[in-house]
Formats: sequence, C-alpha cells, structure tokens
Amino acid sequence: MNKTIRILFLLICYIFSSADVHSQQIQQVCKQYSIPASTPDSQLIDNGDGTITDRKTGLMWKKCLEGVSGVLCDIDSPIHFTWQEALERIGNVNNGYGFAGYTDWRLPNIRELVSIVEEQCAYPAINMNRFPTLDPYSWSVWSASPYIDSRLTVQDNIWVVSFFDGSSVVAGRSNQLIVRLVRGGQ
Repeated sequence: MNKTIRILFLLICYIFSSADVHSQQIQQVCKQYSIPASTPDSQLIDNGDGTITDRKTGLMWKKCLEGVSGVLCDIDSPIHFTWQEALERIGNVNNGYGFAGYTDWRLPNIRELVSIVEEQCAYPAINMNRFPTLDPYSWSVWSASPYIDSRLTVQDNIWVVSFFDGSSVVAGRSNQLIVRLVRGGQ
C-alpha cells in the first residue's frame, strides 16, 4: 500500500471515529484454522489490575485504551489525541500513584505496538479476549516512533498501527488518534 493510500485510509478512519458506534456489534474475523495465533491468551497474561503482561516480550500493557475503563473496557469511549497530546497524557497518567501502582507508562515504539497485532484476525487485528474494544472506528494507535524520510525537510509523521487490519502506517502529528500505553522493555 503506498503512502497516499495509507494516509487516505487513516483520514477515513478518523472521520468515522467521531460517529456514535457503541451500539454496533464488532464482527472480528479470525482465520484460526489456517493461521496460528500470534498473540494467544497463554502469551498475554491478565494481571487482574487493568494490565496485561506479554510473556514473549516482557512488556506490560494497559488493558484499556486511554479514556476507557472497566473490566471489559466498556466504560466511556477512547480519547483521541494529537501526538503531542498523547505525550502529555503520559505525564498525567504517571503523576501520583500512576496506573496499577506503576509510574513509568509510555507510548510504545512501533515494534512494540506491532507485537500485539493478532495476525490471524482483522476488524480488529488484536486479541479481543485480552484487549477488548467496543469502538470499531478507534483502531489507529500512536507509537513513539517518528517516520523519517530523507526527502522531507520537516519530519512531521509518526508511525501508527491500524488495528483495523494490523498494518503499520504513518500519520501526521496533528491527527487525532488513540493511545495504548505500555511499560517495561526498551
């Protein structure tokens, strides 16, 4: 997929992300009989405190997207942030007691974010047993990784994972996307 198509795809996702979709049913598609799970439940441990630990990478993830809470991540809606606002959100989360007793939450780099893509599924391409979501138009997630293009004088793009289909795309820093925080690793 070329850069123009990726950017157009993100723009379409953004437009639909503001629609009221909570009453819609998610119809995740998985090819469990032809593609092995890349993030099986046995790899992603639910710690019972709103966090998920990936035994393969050692990373600890917030179970819910920023702005969402509840055991099933079914209370409220994901907040959409510019990239700068996403960075500021980290400071807010880490203030005081942090989340689940940890104060070192951060944006994942692109490799870390790709590590939780469920390759056998789409719509969304994530293990919904461990990372439940009720908002099918909020699937483009910021990473901490800038997109570097030597042809550009201004580096304004950031790598993003679209959990719609698991693809890695780029988005401008002013786009409004969602955030899933991580700790550990690097």
